[in-house]
Amino acid sequence: MEPVRTVRPVRIALIGAGNLGRRFSRIVMDKHEELISRYSLDLQLIGVADSGGAAIDPEGLDGHAIARIKERGGSVGELPDAGHPGMSGLELLDAVDADVLCEAGPVNLDANSEPGLSHVRRALEKGMHVSTPNKGPMVLAYQELVALAATNGVQLHFDGTVAGGLPAMALGARDLRGATIERIEAVPNLTTGYVLDLLADGLAWDDAVGQARDAGALEGDGVWDLDGWDATAKLAILAQAVLDVNVNLHDIPMTGIRDIDLNWIQHSRREGSIVRLLATAVRCPEGAYQLNVEPAVLGSDHPLGHLGAKHMGIVYRTDLFGTITSVIEEETPVPSAASMLRDIMSIVAANPI
Repeated sequence: MEPVRTVRPVRIALIGAGNLGRRFSRIVMDKHEELISRYSLDLQLIGVADSGGAAIDPEGLDGHAIARIKERGGSVGELPDAGHPGMSGLELLDAVDADVLCEAGPVNLDANSEPGLSHVRRALEKGMHVSTPNKGPMVLAYQELVALAATNGVQLHFDGTVAGGLPAMALGARDLRGATIERIEAVPNLTTGYVLDLLADGLAWDDAVGQARDAGALEGDGVWDLDGWDATAKLAILAQAVLDVNVNLHDIPMTGIRDIDLNWIQHSRREGSIVRLLATAVRCPEGAYQLNVEPAVLGSDHPLGHLGAKHMGIVYRTDLFGTITSVIEEETPVPSAASMLRDIMSIVAANPI
């Protein structure tokens, strides 16, 4: 006779229903029965907020309905019987009894990183676990938020902040425990790789950027990606979470790809190499780390030398485990959205909810 398994409900509040949030809503629905069957976990999306309002249902919202309304440009505040037009993310957190906050709001690297930082703070203060792919709070308030989580006895997970669905940070912080990391080399930004490959094909800068935008690989004015801020923010998170280095984003040397030499890129292609915006952390003899972000040539003998236009990757060079490489091909934002599910699974494994 098989033992009776107790199904554990996990009540989730989601703030941000854009590219990642709406896909996460679908994942919760699509994986619902499988998660119950395999892990005895009943994920319930009880509250969602976006810029236009919020939706609340203690019995669980329909993730497919959330995705549909967002895909047609609406707000979750319009959902029948559950919508609350104008309700903010903070008001949602005060209105629901959730176990986990998934903060998937827009990235903001201004000095206060709002509203994401306030969302994460409020959830931790209320005793909620937090999963976030939002880089802003973790770049600008890492030490504060980690301490706040510890004070309130909850977990803070942010694996999706570094390279989308690639478990880059968990690999370094968990699976390489006991080793000294001598060097990290990461290609954590997909957009720049996409543009650089188009330039290597012979396209002019404006044409490459335009094609990347048309393909959905580039959003907005491109400053965040093309000037190197995204890769640098991800390196700052890696340095703090994996290397235990307290670093200021603006102290990391950074060179983006906007003024890159097209002849250099195309020559590298002819030589069988690729050019990528590379984020590095190199251990110095005294134990400190030198951080840097700049375009670099990666030959065919480099672990990341065969990345395609939609690949991201990371290399850890260590004293005990040698060189370990992890690569992801991310054709859509689904793997990035799924990083929140991975975080929730880790939270539940360590904390009976």
